[in-house]
Amino acid sequence: MNKKRALVSLSLMGFISFYLVVGLAKPAYAMHIMEGFLPVQWAVFWWVVALPFFILGLRSLTRITEANPQLKLLLALAGAFAFVLSALKIPSVTGSCSHPTGTGLGAVLFGPLTMSVLGSLVLLFQALLLAHGGLTTLGANAFSMAIAGPFAAYWIYNLTIKFGGKDKIAIFLAAAIADLLTYVITSIQLALAFPAPVGGFIASFTKFAGIFAITQVPLAISEGLLTVLVWNWLQSYNPQELELLQLIKRGNGNESV
Repeated sequence: MNKKRALVSLSLMGFISFYLVVGLAKPAYAMHIMEGFLPVQWAVFWWVVALPFFILGLRSLTRITEANPQLKLLLALAGAFAFVLSALKIPSVTGSCSHPTGTGLGAVLFGPLTMSVLGSLVLLFQALLLAHGGLTTLGANAFSMAIAGPFAAYWIYNLTIKFGGKDKIAIFLAAAIADLLTYVITSIQLALAFPAPVGGFIASFTKFAGIFAITQVPLAISEGLLTVLVWNWLQSYNPQELELLQLIKRGNGNESV
């Protein structure tokens, strides 16, 4: 029965992944924030804001891998999941694009600080290898996708479980809300850097958020469903690692945050 469920889950994962991939069309430039797009002062500001989370995340990642080296493969899976999903650029309106983020799974598994490192490395490799994002804007992109999104996913997941929600509902909400919040934060970053001549920050934020909402809401739902399928697969084939992670979280209290 477990094997049959796993095959069904893998088939659905493949279908949703195919759906996301075939949506790719002509190149579009917007998200992540591309190289050189932010004014220098804002690029530096977001680097300064993101760097402490990355340093704390390195400490968290080091503790996990040193104490439990058997979890390295699961860490690699979380990073690869984020890399693949966030590399899919789905054309939006007015020449912009949207994409899934894939950070909710890693945040639930290992905590948001660990995901801040994995997500930042994902963004770095995408900037260097795929010209998706940039180095000067890496701080801003890391804060929205690798920090704000994972923290939201972690809190939503734990709040849902705390109030009696099932783990699959919690995983879905964590992944979907992390995806949406990433774009809310990015819209804030762009609005701060480029306030509208009339209406200022509010008008600019409304414009940026409205552009991405058209495609990002269905993408967030799709990412939530895909993350649930991956979670089901992990429960079928990696139950020992998941149980170990639960023991680590209970033993460390809030340290995983």
